[in-house]
Amino acid sequence: MVYREFQGMQLSNLGMGAMRLPLADGDDTHVDQAAVEEMVALAMERGVNYYDTAWGYHGGNSELAMGQALHRYPREQFYLADKFPGYDLSNMGKTAEIFEEQLKKCQVEYFDFYLFHNVCEMNIDAYLDPQYGTFDYLMEQKKLGRIRHLGFSAHGSPAVIRRFLEAYGPHMEFCQLQLNYLDWTFQEGREKVELLREYHIPVWVMEPLRGGRLAKLTEEHAARLDALRPGEGAVGWAFRYLQTLPGVKVILSGMSSLQQMEENLRI
Repeated sequence: MVYREFQGMQLSNLGMGAMRLPLADGDDTHVDQAAVEEMVALAMERGVNYYDTAWGYHGGNSELAMGQALHRYPREQFYLADKFPGYDLSNMGKTAEIFEEQLKKCQVEYFDFYLFHNVCEMNIDAYLDPQYGTFDYLMEQKKLGRIRHLGFSAHGSPAVIRRFLEAYGPHMEFCQLQLNYLDWTFQEGREKVELLREYHIPVWVMEPLRGGRLAKLTEEHAARLDALRPGEGAVGWAFRYLQTLPGVKVILSGMSSLQQMEENLRI
């Protein structure tokens, strides 16, 4: 496993995202727990120490599945990330209630990493509005040691991200971005990374394969890549690209099968 240094810790460059876990019957809310535990066991065996879940993944069952799978391992062997679901404005003002429930669902007493989820045009005003107390509450949990590192994920424009950083930038330790070789330009990835660099904030990557689309190239495009680096494969190209970007610490992959886990570990 490749590791990246972050504040004295060694984080596995590959992190397990829990948004696309294996399903029991095709229903997104019915997670195949046995398959999840098999994937986590292989990940732990091969050196993955970063696991990312969220309130809304799999209809609220991702946190339960990951909590059950990780509970079998000593707490110091893994880093767990969760998020406040501000993508749903009805959650504003419920930070404490949701945070306490997340700890219970994940069967932990603290989160290693915690994020403002999906800072974007829709919720930036609410995230910055002191009446909801989101920032104040999360900072208090950090002081209490129940959050070890505080950050945010973002799908918004560079202008929205700048507004967020102008308010909270000195307190943000990392940022999770949708980033891949297509979104480097298509979703203004370059501009977002450069903005984070101004604040000395490292990057966590989500959607490295753009929801799997970059793993399934046309025959023509796959052949062009294979001619340049025989045997690498489309998935390998996507991960290698991200590994070249300065500031990228963790690349999260939402794996849905043991086969996908094995392939990503090999890369």
